Amino acid sequence: MRFTFIVALLAWLPAVAVAGPKISIGSLSDYLQADKGVLVKRVFNGGDATAFVKVRAWELLRKADGTVEEVALDIEAGGGERELVVSPTRLIIPASGMQTVRLLFDGQRDRERYFRLRFNPVLPSAGDGFELTEQEAEAYEVSIAGGVQMLAGFGSLLYVRPRDVMHQLEIDDQLGRFVVRNVGNATAVLERFRRCDASGIDCDPAVVHHLPPGSTRAFAKTPNSTYAFEHRRGALAPLPYEIKG
Repeated sequence: MRFTFIVALLAWLPAVAVAGPKISIGSLSDYLQADKGVLVKRVFNGGDATAFVKVRAWELLRKADGTVEEVALDIEAGGGERELVVSPTRLIIPASGMQTVRLLFDGQRDRERYFRLRFNPVLPSAGDGFELTEQEAEAYEVSIAGGVQMLAGFGSLLYVRPRDVMHQLEIDDQLGRFVVRNVGNATAVLERFRRCDASGIDCDPAVVHHLPPGSTRAFAKTPNSTYAFEHRRGALAPLPYEIKG
């Protein structure tokens, strides 16, 4: 059954060179809320050829000097036990198709945890987990020979909220600037952050800022301007803020 499925996917590949697979993963930041243990992420293939995608995960550990260490979540690490399980780690996505990845977390949540996910389209080979024969792998490589440069991957961040999550900001409005402090225990997501003139018509493009727990960020402000954003707070309604210049 598996062999028939793979052959059917390869049959869709044109005989001539194609643009190749082109994946997208939606949001580059995902949040596993305090009362959830599973998150589903969709991976799309907008290209003209089947995409064979490998998924890997790393935990990000912030060290005392402020640097971040990446720890690969391989089975060999931690005696074969992983707090974050990615399933599946091999995706076969037909052209214009979609597959889902389930992220299951069953670890300690006394603090916020951070994970990096990488989704890399690859040229499959026999024995690499995609269950293709050597002949099928060679046929696929030939079929996208003109589009190998399109094998571009993506990375995303997963924020695992602590069990007893607290979203809280402090705003210090000063002369010429305002300071935002995250006094909660989860990364603060400042959505739709923008500056507008006094009329409220001429506005800068909205952006998103992330403030880790305990961090502070200062924003310059100018007269006759208004600065606004929404503090995303998990299942709670976003809390709007507005600061006058």
